[in-house]
Amino acid sequence: MKKILFKKILSDCLIFFTIALFFAALVIWIFQAVNHLDIMIEDGRDHLTYIKFTLLIFPKVITKLLPFIFFLSFIYIISKYEIDNELIIFWNFGVSKISVINFFFKFSLLLVIFQIILTSYVVPKSQDTARSYLRDSEVNIIENLIKPRKFNDTIKDITIYSDYKDQNDYITEIYIKNGSDFNNFQITYAKKGKFLNNGEDQLFDLYNGETISVVNNKITNLKFKRSYLNLSDIETNTTTYKKTQEVSTLDLIKCYKNIYNKVSLDLSKILKIENCKSENLNNILKEFHKRITIPLYIPVLMLVCLLVITKSKENSNYLFYRLKIFLIGLTIIILSELSLRFVEKNFLNNILIFFIPIILIIYMYLTFYYKLKFIKSEK
Repeated sequence: MKKILFKKILSDCLIFFTIALFFAALVIWIFQAVNHLDIMIEDGRDHLTYIKFTLLIFPKVITKLLPFIFFLSFIYIISKYEIDNELIIFWNFGVSKISVINFFFKFSLLLVIFQIILTSYVVPKSQDTARSYLRDSEVNIIENLIKPRKFNDTIKDITIYSDYKDQNDYITEIYIKNGSDFNNFQITYAKKGKFLNNGEDQLFDLYNGETISVVNNKITNLKFKRSYLNLSDIETNTTTYKKTQEVSTLDLIKCYKNIYNKVSLDLSKILKIENCKSENLNNILKEFHKRITIPLYIPVLMLVCLLVITKSKENSNYLFYRLKIFLIGLTIIILSELSLRFVEKNFLNNILIFFIPIILIIYMYLTFYYKLKFIKSEK
């Protein structure tokens, strides 16, 4: 019977938690997907690249929301059991409160493992795969890059300005600056132009203009009635290199080990790991913290939720007590995120940050011990 009771309360918690997590993540993901529309609109990527990129954001959204939704779900269901007098069934069948606490604590440890797998493997892999779609895709919607009466610098090393676009897709009063070097650049002006897509080639067909070239401070100019600017091999300014958060955990461990032993060397080329530099050590340590330490706060949140069972709903301050528990849990979630700011190169400081959730777990268990002991002594 005890197994049935534990199975029932856990299934209720998990069902509510899963549904709440999925729909909350879905809402956040939709907002993120809308924010990334510039992949198509401004960068000229095709819709398939956009869909693949945005879908791979979902695991990261899940990991960000999981601790907060976990806390809300479990405190809600456990409180509901107390308010509906369902927890009395546990006590009537001889289930002690410490048994309930241990049961949920063990489950939270399983959730920690699940979260670490997500943060250490699934999320970096999905983020890297998403970035690879941008690296490997081509800019094939050039028209989207040009906004009338605005300097458009989305294309790498190219700035384009135009006055307006007519009904026949002709762009007028065009200004194009090619090159970012002060001593070597090219400026092209044209009365009008139009984008042409001839198979694999994407051309800017320009009419009645002039090209001014500056090479090593030597200026040459060329007037034309018609000219073509080939935009087939252009790149956008969208970040396509691998960020630290996209590097696998194993590679980060290798990187940290080598930086620790040879701080002065740039190991990006030696280990073939991007951003593996001593200057990037703080970001690497913060990634470790996000992937390993922050998930350890889940058991702390679980124990905070279970404070609900230490006081009866018949108590006059029960509502205030629940509110206080909620605020404690919210504070711990904020603390877990803020602790990221204190991660630095100092080894002892990082060890202390790592042990904070473990210290909180010990403190919470001692709190339960004294609270339950006090309840027994009252009886």
